[in-house]
Amino acid sequence: MTIDLKRYQYQLHKLVALPSVSCGVAQWDMANQAVIDQLANDFSDLGFSTRVLPLAQKGKANLLATMGQGEGGLVLAGHSDTVPYDANRWQSDPFSLTEKDGKLYGLGATDMKGFFPVIMAAVEPYRHRQFKHPLIVLATADEESSMSGARALAREGLGGLSPRYAVIGEPTNLTPIRAHKGIMMEAIRVRGHSGHSSNPALGNNALEAMNQVMTELLALRSELQQQYRDPTFAVQTPTLNLGCIHGGDGANRICGDCELHFDLRLLPGMNNEELRAAIQRRLTPIAERSGTDIVFSSLFEGVDPFGEDSHSELIKICAELTGNPSDSVAFATEAPFMQQLGMQTVVIGPGSIDQAHQPDEFIPLNQIEPAVKLLRGLIERFCL
Repeated sequence: MTIDLKRYQYQLHKLVALPSVSCGVAQWDMANQAVIDQLANDFSDLGFSTRVLPLAQKGKANLLATMGQGEGGLVLAGHSDTVPYDANRWQSDPFSLTEKDGKLYGLGATDMKGFFPVIMAAVEPYRHRQFKHPLIVLATADEESSMSGARALAREGLGGLSPRYAVIGEPTNLTPIRAHKGIMMEAIRVRGHSGHSSNPALGNNALEAMNQVMTELLALRSELQQQYRDPTFAVQTPTLNLGCIHGGDGANRICGDCELHFDLRLLPGMNNEELRAAIQRRLTPIAERSGTDIVFSSLFEGVDPFGEDSHSELIKICAELTGNPSDSVAFATEAPFMQQLGMQTVVIGPGSIDQAHQPDEFIPLNQIEPAVKLLRGLIERFCL
């Protein structure tokens, strides 16, 4: 099999050149519309029927592109956004694709704009073939922040389509990923009452109440790690990280307000909402004992854990086509939302997650041809 790598580079160059950072910090957040429009043009040129699906946020959209009709079929999905970047730490322009030593450098090259030209190359031989089941390409918005694009698709459906299989092309070194942890990012704010530190009776110290909160969270972490374990993960238990804390304004004042941010990474089989309810139950007695107001809230909606049966057809075929056994990872993806649409789902794509979210991000050229071969095998199995 021969791949036109120059054409691949050109297609990826066009996508990398279009900034599409998504971030919970407003000063970093950007529209992704230009990337979606470029992908719509590229897939339309290949014979796909394309629909741009605007989201509620201005300048944000998903792409739904289809080739063929009928029941079932295969989804190839990826996100169109990137994380923020440290321009002064890049050795090249993050928005100009640069080839060096068999690698293509650029923001989003591996995570994960580089997957879309792989799809284009994979489809090329089948442009004039009759599809028995549709091939569907999804490009989503805001995976790196709120996952609003995937949430909208899970909520609204795929326009009457009902595919059976979904491949999310995140960088996994072409290892089929059958499971990943979920993620919750939460905030707890304790409101006490400030006052002069010479007399504790003049106020109600929010830091002291927060100390009780943190003790309770660490006790919960210990209980969860005793209750849940999955040896297929490198970190076999759920994790809870106390990430940052802010409170008070001076050593001689009773702290009136304190806020803690923390994250939890859940194993498949655990439930985000059940865990939030458990935390709230533990906070209520602390508020009552301390006489403070404790407000528990989410920093974003969170992503459920993902787990696909290791014996499912899709997982077994991906392992067969790549020669790589399936595995589990700690990072979260859009896979749970694809499952909500009723599809067997796998996470597999070229490049390594080790190169994502850092300066000088790259995708190795030697993984492009095997990735195209994998997608062609899946297209022939599930669409032709």
